[in-house]
Amino acid sequence: MAEGKIIKALSGFYYVLSDGKITQCRGRGVFRKNKVTPLVGDYVEFQAENETDGYILKVFDRKNELVRPPIANVDQAILVFSAREPDFSTGLLDRFLVLVESKDIDPLICITKMDLLEPDEVKEIEEYVEHYRSFGYEVVVTSSKTEQGIEELSPYMKDKTSVFAGQSGVGKSTLLNVINPELDLKTAMISTHLGRGKHTTRHVELIHIDNGLVADTPGFSSLEFTDIEVEELPQCFPEMVEASEQCKFRGCLHINEPKCAVKNAVDTGDIPSYRYDHYLTFHQEIKDRKPRY
Repeated sequence: MAEGKIIKALSGFYYVLSDGKITQCRGRGVFRKNKVTPLVGDYVEFQAENETDGYILKVFDRKNELVRPPIANVDQAILVFSAREPDFSTGLLDRFLVLVESKDIDPLICITKMDLLEPDEVKEIEEYVEHYRSFGYEVVVTSSKTEQGIEELSPYMKDKTSVFAGQSGVGKSTLLNVINPELDLKTAMISTHLGRGKHTTRHVELIHIDNGLVADTPGFSSLEFTDIEVEELPQCFPEMVEASEQCKFRGCLHINEPKCAVKNAVDTGDIPSYRYDHYLTFHQEIKDRKPRY
């Protein structure tokens, strides 16, 4: 028996990396019976007589998993958002951050296409960068065209399994191509009619980049908070976690409770109003969610 990590799943085959070699495997029928589906990123036990004829025997416990994209054991999500085309959206970024925080995955915010901005627009983005850094997030500002920030981004990927995720058309594949030109990942121009790009990534695959494994994914096709409860939502906003230590009531949801330190921080400007507005929107969305049976 050997152990390894699934780095690609395609057409019913699983490609397992073990001791520097990749073995093509199938899943045993017992997985279907037990409703276990091996995912890219899974650590597995497998048996193989050669590199093209192996069988996965066991899937080890996962520390986390994502449904869309289907991947497991992610250390870090590199959330790629463009400064322009499509325009930078704090609402969408905060939605991604909550989804990532809820899975105990470390987020890294990467803002692309800075070369498209006018000087006054650069200042606006820089203000957002300072906000998110003050919340405790790591932020890298890049341009694939000028290669701004590329060297700064690379060390974050070392010895980690990372997911590149974000809105379609923000330049995820382009960015990876600049980091490692040998990848030659397909990219697509932005549709000016729709204002968003076409998905160019068809399957999830872990690629070796800068001594780490990186998934260039089709992006989160579901951005709904299906697995998050209202009581968990405040924990997905680091600046609220810090401020809530001064709230009068334990378990404060920072909405109608008196002497709420979070609402006070919003009033004083210590927490930007747009972050709190997004929190309220997400809170209502979770409350309005239809119960699952």
